[in-house]
Amino acid sequence: MVSVVVVLVCAARAQQTPNPHEIPVMDGEAGPCSVSFVVTDVNGAPVYNARIRVHIEYGFAGVRRLDLEAATNVDGKTQFKGLPKKVKGGTLNFHAVQGTREASATYDPAKSCGGESHSIVLKEK
Repeated sequence: MVSVVVVLVCAARAQQTPNPHEIPVMDGEAGPCSVSFVVTDVNGAPVYNARIRVHIEYGFAGVRRLDLEAATNVDGKTQFKGLPKKVKGGTLNFHAVQGTREASATYDPAKSCGGESHSIVLKEK
């Protein structure tokens, strides 16, 4: 009986350990579009736990607003999905920060709604 409990506890611990290579996905639930990012430093190394933020204004006259944030995994990757196809101003500006490094990337969901990938290279402020 004791050995069964030990096996169950070990199995539960194994399930709780997250996969560091799993790509985090932030779902805005506001439309059909998605975009992926790979964040690196100036030497090309992936940046873990870079925070990528975006402010979205959409709908008639931009009355709907949405602020999203996602962090990168150990491979420097993250994804945003559920983005609206039409946004106020036409493009979205994603801002990435990790420590004293930062960079931005723009994305036009009306031109490429189907999950394209962007690279962001973080540089010192």
